[in-house]
Amino acid sequence: MNHPAWEHYPSQIKKDIEIPDWSLPDMLNETVYRFGAQDAISFYGVKTTYLRLQQAVAAFGSSLQQHGVVKGDRVAVMLPNCPHYVIAYYGVLAAGGIVTQINPMSVEREIEHLLQDSGATVIVVLDALYARVKSIQARTALRHMIVVSLQPSDQNTSETNFAPDQTFEKFLTEGNARSFTPVQVDPANDVAILQYTGGTTGLPKGAMLTHWNLVANVVQSAEFFKQDLVPGQERCLAVLPLFHVFGMTSCMNLGLYLGLTLIMLPRFHPAEVLETIEREHVTTFPGVPTMYIALNQHIHEAGNKTTSLKMCNCGGAPMPVELLRQFEQKTGAQILEGYGLSETSPVTHCNPSFAKRKPGSIGLPFPSTEFKIVDIETGTREVAVGEPGEMIVRGPQVMKGYWNMPEETTRALRDGWFYTGDIATMDEDGYAYIVDRKKDLIIASGYNIYPREIEEVLYGHPDVLEAVVVGVADDYRGETVHAYIVPKPGSTLTVEELAQYCKMNLAAYKVPKHFELRNELPKSAVGKIVRRMLREEKQA
Repeated sequence: MNHPAWEHYPSQIKKDIEIPDWSLPDMLNETVYRFGAQDAISFYGVKTTYLRLQQAVAAFGSSLQQHGVVKGDRVAVMLPNCPHYVIAYYGVLAAGGIVTQINPMSVEREIEHLLQDSGATVIVVLDALYARVKSIQARTALRHMIVVSLQPSDQNTSETNFAPDQTFEKFLTEGNARSFTPVQVDPANDVAILQYTGGTTGLPKGAMLTHWNLVANVVQSAEFFKQDLVPGQERCLAVLPLFHVFGMTSCMNLGLYLGLTLIMLPRFHPAEVLETIEREHVTTFPGVPTMYIALNQHIHEAGNKTTSLKMCNCGGAPMPVELLRQFEQKTGAQILEGYGLSETSPVTHCNPSFAKRKPGSIGLPFPSTEFKIVDIETGTREVAVGEPGEMIVRGPQVMKGYWNMPEETTRALRDGWFYTGDIATMDEDGYAYIVDRKKDLIIASGYNIYPREIEEVLYGHPDVLEAVVVGVADDYRGETVHAYIVPKPGSTLTVEELAQYCKMNLAAYKVPKHFELRNELPKSAVGKIVRRMLREEKQA
């Protein structure tokens, strides 16, 4: 690999690494061998050692086999973060199955599509969501529903009614951990996870991530952060949803590979997060920008409870530079912003702690990862340094393809490269910068306008809490710029102030023609602002 980015790697961080020929359960077993007696999970004071986790995974896999699950069967998991998630995830993989991740916030229509598309025959579901799945079961291939309760049975307030043999605990007891033999898989070719994309351009697509893809991204992460994360010693706050690819890899899989303790929370509540960081002595925290925005506010109100934090990761959406600086000033922790996609397991780039960090950049490519910026029109010509183009990547973490979508796969994977659909630039040092999603580009009066640039300016205003920019149809300009703003609590921010501020900081054609103040913005389950919903609102 000959790329200016590699010059920044010190000798102790490998640019090119060998990926072990492991399945994900193999990876977990290696950790159990090294750290079996240590805590793998802490969930509201209930602790599970690595050895106990391994035994529960084997029991779950054994029970799946007794219920007819064979290699290649899809098993859906629809849970918030909890120990049951980890057991089910690894138990399915140990039995040779394919985990289909489903957002617990999904409604019946969305659940039905994912179950029909994947052909899942079993689902592990939270008790409060049981009725939602039951209502559409007849239109799917589901044979079994394994129900998880996070409360004692005498405190369970769910209105659902299900047979006792459907409970997670009963299902575990039906398995035999001692006699269980994990199913042998081909890590490079056998799919481990169906990770459905957000569906911003249509129906969600199931990215087929193999065992090798996922193990590769974990090993790449461990190498990149080897100076920051000490195996067997760190305590990772796992509040990012595990059904999201960022949480799955950067919290769960990386944590289990390194023998860390996962401090699990099922939901993000800023005050609870800060209290948990303090009580559990959390040292590392992967999050998305909206989490850091909320924590910034609560740290100011409640005092700093984050003194144990050493390293934070940010991904899932661009991190406004001003917010990054505010969080670091308040906590003393360092945020390393990265980049990835469902199709890349997910991480391809990150800002390093071992070299210069450039706020606003997504940093350097991961070990064994190549990238290029190519022209948007043909996707074949590399553009000059500093010129915007489409980011394409190549590496062991890139998906096998899209589930049952050969045409989409052919468009996305070309000559060994994955075409991300993201517009990016590269500077002379080899650092990459995401300008915007290709589909979010606004073309007004012939000018290319990138929403992120305007959002960065808006976040620089002292009274702006959240901001998002979309393009809306305009008879004269083709498209025009519309900005949605959530002011900080207690501020008296006006549209006139915002317009004047933007005029001072942006070229005239980039200044939003419309500003709209709101109490909140639509967000996905992982906390990303959903630009698509605002765009569709204007089109309606």
